[in-house]
Amino acid sequence: MRNNPENVVKRKEHHDNLYLSVFFKFNDLHIGKRMPIYFARNDDPNRTHLLSREEADSIPFSSQKLPYLLDFFSVSNNSPQAKAMKTTLTLCELKPREDEYKSCVTSLESLMDMTRGFFGTVKPNLLTTKIISSNHTIFQWYTFVEKPEEIYVSKVVACHTKAYPYLVYYCHGDKDNFTRVFKVALSGDQNGERVEAIATCHMDTSKWDPNNVVFQVLGEQLGSPVCHFLPADNLIWVASS
Repeated sequence: MRNNPENVVKRKEHHDNLYLSVFFKFNDLHIGKRMPIYFARNDDPNRTHLLSREEADSIPFSSQKLPYLLDFFSVSNNSPQAKAMKTTLTLCELKPREDEYKSCVTSLESLMDMTRGFFGTVKPNLLTTKIISSNHTIFQWYTFVEKPEEIYVSKVVACHTKAYPYLVYYCHGDKDNFTRVFKVALSGDQNGERVEAIATCHMDTSKWDPNNVVFQVLGEQLGSPVCHFLPADNLIWVASS
């Protein structure tokens, strides 16, 4: 792990602070919609990578081992990076809701195990958001320039990168699949760059935390559909319907 662990976590924490810009209402899925969105590139030479299973298994991944982990990765005890690591570990240790599947993966092998565990014998397709332009501006206003294309799916698992010294994916999906998936063509107002974005819409949020900040940001209530774009470093696995 060549990257400075504190810098790696700090970059990811900054990313997470802007993540609310990717959320929008279901009724916003139409040509001409404009909204400011933060899209970090996925080609940062300093980005983290999944460990091998052997290396991942040799490092504890537990909030109870946080003091040891902070020392192991040379992260200051009271730093924002330490807080971000604790948040990631705590999230990964939360029990899933009855209607939810979730898993945190730290190696390529565990990622493959996760997909087999959820999809069984069905081979899923992998979707990601693609940033087409070479002169990318990470935060700007975008316009929906084509009719959003729905990708009809029977099962969905989304994997989100979390703040940690090495790459950790937080993967989750609804067992009853109340999730709809769309491909959205976006054009940046500032420089005309194109983004082929993947968006997921959670159509039933009745079992979410009623205090989830997303409801406040969108002005919606518990149970209302909530949509969001996937950052370019996130993964979404889908089985066709």
